[in-house]
Amino acid sequence: MRSQLKAIDQPDQLSACKFSLLLGVYTTDNKIERYLRVARGILDINNAMFSFHDEPYFWSASEQCDFIAYIAANRKKLSPYFQGHLMIDQSHENYGKLSLYMHNLGAEHKRLLCFDIKLDTGESIGQVTFFDDRDDEFTQKKKDLLEELTSGLISILQRRSESENFYELYEEQRALNYSKTKFFQIIAHDLRAPFHGLIGFSDVLAHERESLDAESLQNIADYLHDTIYSTYNLLENLLNWAIAEGGRFVYHPINFKVKQASQIVYDVLNTLAVKKNIELIETIPADLTVFADINMITSVIQNLVSNALKFTKTDGTGKVIISACQTDQGVEITVQDTGLGMNEAQIKSVFEPQIKASYKGTIGERGTGLGLVLCKRFVDMNKGHISVSSKKGCGTTFKVSLPKANATHQVLLTKDLNLKSERIETET
Repeated sequence: MRSQLKAIDQPDQLSACKFSLLLGVYTTDNKIERYLRVARGILDINNAMFSFHDEPYFWSASEQCDFIAYIAANRKKLSPYFQGHLMIDQSHENYGKLSLYMHNLGAEHKRLLCFDIKLDTGESIGQVTFFDDRDDEFTQKKKDLLEELTSGLISILQRRSESENFYELYEEQRALNYSKTKFFQIIAHDLRAPFHGLIGFSDVLAHERESLDAESLQNIADYLHDTIYSTYNLLENLLNWAIAEGGRFVYHPINFKVKQASQIVYDVLNTLAVKKNIELIETIPADLTVFADINMITSVIQNLVSNALKFTKTDGTGKVIISACQTDQGVEITVQDTGLGMNEAQIKSVFEPQIKASYKGTIGERGTGLGLVLCKRFVDMNKGHISVSSKKGCGTTFKVSLPKANATHQVLLTKDLNLKSERIETET
């Protein structure tokens, strides 16, 4: 049976794991990892999975892997299976149902033991499940020792919960300070550089203009225009990224046709494509609709197309293609180019904020290193997925999957599209 559990090396939603954080997950004082190791020793069993209600991850331990996080595709609370009991073993009437559920998740086993984690108030906050391929049953002594061990873990959790507000404030402040540090590092590196050129050439215009011929003046004017424009884009991306890091973007999903967003991007960026001698092609069907925030998705498409134009050859053979199609999961938008491509190291870090300067484009353009970070953030906020495939020298393809339209929600009208397109063109 196909596993519905996905292992992840670096969980990105730890802020939603209140109880797990209280127990020191991913620290040197990881009580969950220690509990699973001791519990597996008591039961003499290979695999263990630990989870709290309303937290996004399972915490798993086995002989093959000491501690790893998992996400379940179709996860549900196990509390109803217990029917007032603290433990589900082979004698419990719902053992078969729980066993089937675990098999469906991909946790294959022959024997299974599940313990309900309850506070002193009787409130269930999670479960821990042990399983392997052996046939022998668990002795009562082992189950009693497991109950005592679990009770100790709950006591630690309750004591730490007493200072929960302070802990959450500390974690929030630490995350905020980290984001600020990262933000100012990027500003210091990327925003300072263009001003050297702006100051230098403006000084030439202020003090040496009479010694310059028409061609030199035009060259300086072109440089100032391009640098100011790219610096403005840099600042806009920095501010948008800072707002996203602070969680202040408001998500307003509606039904809209993908072509409404892609047409805006095409109208705005086709001039740049023509200037670079690149063919910009938009082939999205007119009736393809999604349920998402049109402002965010337009920004995503614009960032991807801008990036594609930046790294596509200007010898007349370059192409950037915007397309989309219906899939079983929703709608998939593709931005494909015939440009420089990326190596494996670049692909792995493409959605991570870059403190260093980004790579130069085909005519020396500089980027912020943040456009693709924003793309991923916006796609995640719209309950979608973004991926990239590339090969050095053979171009790059970005794919964005979004939820399909829901007919019960409003649809953006064409007149709204025209107004939005006019605003963007004016701003550009």
